[in-house]
Amino acid sequence: MEKADTPHLILGITGASGIHGARLLVEKSPWPIDLVASRWGRNVAGTECGGLEAIETHAERVFRSDDLYAPLSSGSVPTAGMVVLPCSAHTLAQIAAGLGDSLITRAAHCQLKEHRPLILCLREAPLTLIDLENARRAAASGAVIMPMSPPFFMFAGTDPKTVSMDDLLDAYVDRVLALLGRSPARTWEDIH
Repeated sequence: MEKADTPHLILGITGASGIHGARLLVEKSPWPIDLVASRWGRNVAGTECGGLEAIETHAERVFRSDDLYAPLSSGSVPTAGMVVLPCSAHTLAQIAAGLGDSLITRAAHCQLKEHRPLILCLREAPLTLIDLENARRAAASGAVIMPMSPPFFMFAGTDPKTVSMDDLLDAYVDRVLALLGRSPARTWEDIH
């Protein structure tokens, strides 16, 4: 399949901690990335990793979060799906309520109405009952709620002191990509 014919994967970055996971997703994705970062996502990226420039250079296309005229606003534009990583509790609430007032929430709505994968990598702890209800509503509409919790079993037999944050997020991103159909590098069976 030609690259031009390959559906893009939409990556939304919102104002929650965990931007390094988004960087790993962009680098590992077998699909071209359409990147949208909220204003708060950009602010958090500036604090956590000096900005989004390194992530943006790996993206196929970068859109402003207020650009509701972008192709991502239409369900008629095919995609491989969408990942919101990290997903703030605020963005989860907007998606669960059906709001589409930013490109991230509008693109998420398009994924749900077209029955395409929408993975919300929730970065919030502890969760309130409101957060849990929003997660339930989004999941009932077809979203996958994927809290930013790494698969710790992947490091069985390893000294925990040698496992880095990069290792943990790398294993987590592999799980996210597996939900979209990419075979994971390692699974629980590989450690037995």
